Amino acid sequence: MLQFLFFLLLALPGLAQTPAAVPPVPPSALKTHALRLKPGDDLRQQLTAFVRAQHIQAGTMLTCVGSLTVATLRLANQEGAAVYKGHFEIVSLVGTLSVNGSHLHLAVADSTGRTIGGHLLDGCRVYTTAEIVLGELPQLDFRREKDDTFGYQELVVYPAGSAPGPPAGRRKP
Repeated sequence: MLQFLFFLLLALPGLAQTPAAVPPVPPSALKTHALRLKPGDDLRQQLTAFVRAQHIQAGTMLTCVGSLTVATLRLANQEGAAVYKGHFEIVSLVGTLSVNGSHLHLAVADSTGRTIGGHLLDGCRVYTTAEIVLGELPQLDFRREKDDTFGYQELVVYPAGSAPGPPAGRRKP
């Protein structure tokens, strides 16, 4: 009897209702770009300019290391910008990039190791360097469309070159 109860406990998660699968998206090759920003450059503005100059429809931040003298972030569930001045190490920069709109999160640490992070905004000034490697997904197109759940412009993935309409993996009812 004990073995049966043990087996039943192991099987219960599998008996629960399975959530709906995420719609499939076509695969894409990965093309990489490497760049270095110099002292005084605005991190977000330079990334935006690079994405536009390279006509990147779908990209991702692979890595970024460097330092800032100003970190300008929108913190979780806040409307306005928070501006931090000092010397900060970039410990993480992640997100999606596109000529149609990017969504990036930055984490920085001060000289004591205290770390803060949020949405990357204009006004982050490079101190010594920002060494960046971006990934481009040429077979995809990242677009920002209103999501009625909260009203924000959220990521929708399309096959590259597709006309506006249902995104990859979705069909109209």
